[in-house]
Amino acid sequence: MTGVAITGWGAALPERVVTNEELTTLFETSDEWIFERSGIRARRAATGPFVDPAPPPHPPESGLGTTGRLAAEAGRIALERAGVDPKAISLLILCTTTPDQLIPASSASVAAALGISTGAMDLNAACAGFTYGLVTASGLIGAGAERVLLIGAETLSRATNWEDRTNAFLFGDGAGAVVVEAVPGEGCLLGWDLGVDGNLVSLLYAQHGSGMVMRGKEVFRRAVLATVQSANASLERAKLSIDDIALFVPHQANIRIMEAAASRLGLPLDRVASVIDRTGNTSSASIPLALVDALERGRLSDGDNILLAGFGAGMTWASAVWRWQDR
Repeated sequence: MTGVAITGWGAALPERVVTNEELTTLFETSDEWIFERSGIRARRAATGPFVDPAPPPHPPESGLGTTGRLAAEAGRIALERAGVDPKAISLLILCTTTPDQLIPASSASVAAALGISTGAMDLNAACAGFTYGLVTASGLIGAGAERVLLIGAETLSRATNWEDRTNAFLFGDGAGAVVVEAVPGEGCLLGWDLGVDGNLVSLLYAQHGSGMVMRGKEVFRRAVLATVQSANASLERAKLSIDDIALFVPHQANIRIMEAAASRLGLPLDRVASVIDRTGNTSSASIPLALVDALERGRLSDGDNILLAGFGAGMTWASAVWRWQDR
């Protein structure tokens, strides 16, 4: 029997910090108004109105744009922490809704930057992408892969409608990565649940060449429901109760959604991982960023059960119960 474990992790954030106060130069708002509704004080930006144009650090023909550079940095740190040579990676999975170009997949350029040639693909399940990717990586390892480098990376500053004061303040840029390896026995993935309701595409979308459109109130309602139902399905599959969960790592969409989901699941807030106050909503990068932050703060011990849960445009949702192993 082959299981899986996370052996390395890393995160990358752009240097540019954009505070709530700076957003008042674009539209009428305030730090208090934004924080009360979202829990966000600041976010990082790699592009957009607050970043001065600058020559890319890589040649244009490399295809490595802003999403790719963040992904490559997070992936490099994860590989180093795992002590894994890039050539030993069986597959790179890049979870993103903001690829650097339409064709080819941004994972190709990231693989080249890291020295990976055994396989690479993009995965777009919006904000549920990283958990989709974790389940996919685990399945591929069960089918014979040895190691998967899983990255969630976004530059949502390129897709934000900066004229929409109702949601422009929510989004940020960043990347998080983990190395998932084969281990003997049951491994760490105890239960999972994936889903989509394509009838809800109109709640959150972006057309080519235009900014995001989001129907916030309906997204809030559906998001809490989807997160709770999916989390309970994963717990049932894992044969665990919410009392067995040491840390809840939700998609960092909005602190109010996170608090509502935790409350309905019966989890106290001191068992919720959160970085939203300083990163904003980074879509598929949000769960790995919160997980890496928790690990670096010493919030996880060997044998702890983690509940990951996210939802996103599509409408997609995904959750997983993961038993942490110190390796």
